[in-house]
Amino acid sequence: MKTIRIAFLAACVGFAASAPVAGAGLFSATGAVIGITAGDVYVGEAEGHLNGAGTLAIRSQKDPAVTCVGQFTSSAALGGSGQMQCSDGANATFHFKRLSAYRGYGVASFSRGEMKFAYGFSPEEAVPYLKLPEGKRLTRNGTQLAVVEQ
Repeated sequence: MKTIRIAFLAACVGFAASAPVAGAGLFSATGAVIGITAGDVYVGEAEGHLNGAGTLAIRSQKDPAVTCVGQFTSSAALGGSGQMQCSDGANATFHFKRLSAYRGYGVASFSRGEMKFAYGFSPEEAVPYLKLPEGKRLTRNGTQLAVVEQ
């Protein structure tokens, strides 16, 4: 009986010692984000947490000085929504549909237009969700992505 109590106490101490690690991102996931607006491609990452909250950071491929950061909330049943602010002064609200805990797609509404985006996909897998303009395709240009004529 004494051995069981000691094992239980050791387990409790182990769980208590690991609690700060959980708050540091143990229950979060990071994935790639690809967005297209006005012929420009934005790439970056989103980090989602078990509670449905998350953050994102993307940058323009045409002008890497233009960056956008935002926050979102999501649920499996309702999808997600959030807001984003960009270094060039643009702001956006966005909505997305979760296809799984790690993948989804959506639309951001900027003052300068609409951005279609997908997350958790390779560039090739993201194309159907990005809805490229007719006659355009997504291509790799070295380490960057670009929208070009077909």
